[in-house]
Amino acid sequence: MVSLERQDKAAPQVFWHASGVATEQRCRQLGQQAATVWLTGLSGAGKSTLAYALEQRLFHAGRTCFVLDGDNLRHHLNSDLGFTARDRQENIRRAAEVARLMNDAGLIVICAFISPLRSDRDLARAIIGAGNFIETHVSTPCTVCEERDPKGLYQKARAGLIAEFTGVSAPYEAPLQSALTLDTGVLTLEHACDQLFGHLTPRFL
Repeated sequence: MVSLERQDKAAPQVFWHASGVATEQRCRQLGQQAATVWLTGLSGAGKSTLAYALEQRLFHAGRTCFVLDGDNLRHHLNSDLGFTARDRQENIRRAAEVARLMNDAGLIVICAFISPLRSDRDLARAIIGAGNFIETHVSTPCTVCEERDPKGLYQKARAGLIAEFTGVSAPYEAPLQSALTLDTGVLTLEHACDQLFGHLTPRFL
């Protein structure tokens, strides 16, 4: 079980320096409310595709936003992490910390991570803040994801070449109360993006 209590692990000689500009001031200047859209779902569900489509929609609507994609972060920031349960948890923790900092800057952040465990997503929510955290389940069934298999990962997992692969040899825990549930096996990309944009509009845009 993951503890959601955030502890200050900084060395005694390291101090937190508060900014003289409040998050509310930054949001007001940008004309938007900070938020983190957290897309969770199986590999091949369409998380990254949807994230970048929403980013374009927000950008063309005059909003300041950025995508944090799981694969991209593993190229650089999280390149030292593997796929053990502990490493996956740390991968999510780091991503959530980055999203929180970007929210503090007034940005809308769109995160695309498999994040298969509810406890890890709860940790991300605790770091970012429940008021800014929009958990969105990209609920595309495993059969559809495997038919797509855009990276050839399911085939490798079935052949035993990838251990602990979510949906094959490792579990995926679907959200119990997500803000949105989007099945890209049924919805077109445009319709899924419309629903996400529409969900953000009343409060954050």
